[in-house]
Amino acid sequence: MPTIVHFDIPSDDIERTKKFYTDLFGWKIEKWPGTEDRHQEGYWLVTTTDAKGNQAVTGGIMKRQDLQGITNHFDVKSVQEYSSKVEKFGGKVITPKTPVPGVGYFAICKDTENNTFSIFEADQTAK
Repeated sequence: MPTIVHFDIPSDDIERTKKFYTDLFGWKIEKWPGTEDRHQEGYWLVTTTDAKGNQAVTGGIMKRQDLQGITNHFDVKSVQEYSSKVEKFGGKVITPKTPVPGVGYFAICKDTENNTFSIFEADQTAK
């Protein structure tokens, strides 16, 4: 069953956002090297832990694009297959299958209520 495996938080001020979530939740936030070409100020990886100190869901912080809100990424076996399902059940694919080199593929979608989410297929051979 698909579950949330990653989240993205858009930010108007990266340093302010990092400070807020570090102070609030104690999250570890580090710049992902080499991401400046895809994101103005780079992409910042967020590591969270559960109440027992085990690593939990990961996330990211990046410069806000338009009216972008927080995006949850759900793991699926096939982005292509689930893109078809999204449209079959009344949603829309707004960004088609896109590679994240060395990580996998994602597609940004909207549900029937106009909420944005992502479907993600892990594939370390993605280019």
